[in-house]
Amino acid sequence: MLGPFKPTSALSGGLLWKIPWRLSKTQKARHRQRLRAVDNVVATLDNALKKQGSSLKELERWKTEMPTEDEMRPKDKYTIFDRKEKKYRKGIHSECLATEVDEGQSED
Repeated sequence: MLGPFKPTSALSGGLLWKIPWRLSKTQKARHRQRLRAVDNVVATLDNALKKQGSSLKELERWKTEMPTEDEMRPKDKYTIFDRKEKKYRKGIHSECLATEVDEGQSED
C-alpha cells in the first residue's frame, strides 16, 4: 500500500500518531486558565446568590469539596484517576476534551 495508509513499522511502535506522555507548557497554561474560569463562575454564582439572600445546596457542596486551582497539587491538576493504568493515574491530555471551551465561546 502507498501513501498515508501504509502500515507503520514495528520499530516505531505501531502507531504513527502518538500522544506525548507529558503536557507542554502551553497545554498546562491553558488548562490552568480553564480551571480558573471554573473558579470564577463558582465565585460569581455565589456572590449573585448572596445578594439575593439565597443559596444552592449543590454550590455549597462544590465549595466545600472541590479545591480551587491555587489549592490543587500539580498531580491533581494534570492527571486523572484511571483504574486501568499502572499507577492509577492518566494524563488529562489523553482524556476527552469535555472541559475545553469552543472557539465561539471564548471570553476574549
